[in-house]
Amino acid sequence: MKVLIAGAGAVGRSIARELVDNSHDVTLIERKPEHIEPDSIPAAAWVAGDACELSLLEATRLETFDVVIAATGDDKVNVVLSLLAKTEFAVPRVVARVNDPRNEWLFDESWGVDVAVSTPRMLASLVEEAVAVGDLVRLLKFRSGDASLLELTLPDNTRWGGRPVRKLDLPRDAALVTILRGNRVIVPAPDEPLEGGDELLLVAVPEVEQEIRDLLLEG
Repeated sequence: MKVLIAGAGAVGRSIARELVDNSHDVTLIERKPEHIEPDSIPAAAWVAGDACELSLLEATRLETFDVVIAATGDDKVNVVLSLLAKTEFAVPRVVARVNDPRNEWLFDESWGVDVAVSTPRMLASLVEEAVAVGDLVRLLKFRSGDASLLELTLPDNTRWGGRPVRKLDLPRDAALVTILRGNRVIVPAPDEPLEGGDELLLVAVPEVEQEIRDLLLEG
């Protein structure tokens, strides 16, 4: 996969290293000379310049990339790059970093953003997930629609203990994606029995979240 990352600060470099380690083709764009350190990630291509400059994006041949990650520390830059990537270069997937949660409303498909990543929101979700056994926690909202990634940890005394996944009559517009049990990642086959302490990852729209709570936690 061919990935362009705007912003070679600590966040951008960390993402680049992870992607390079997984054999992806990575290009970093950075406008601050002090952040340009090719030796730190020699397998990546480095470009000096402003990621909002149309001429630079054209020279980089942005239309050939599969993913653009707007990871700078400036929300204005991230929004503008996302819009250019999607509307001018038809990049299939655009991921944008949200630095200030007050700006999160801007990071949607109207500005070319497929996935917005807000560090404060993610940290808050992870804190909730860590302490909220027996509740439904929204981990991530997908930008292409209203659906969210949800987590629910079944209580130890759940009535679903020992019952197979096929007995779960989830509402429409909801799906069980995977079951986390200890160190295991379990594909939810119909005959897989549920256990107390299972972490269920689901995708669902907001309108059915209460139905999911009632189904998995009541009784």
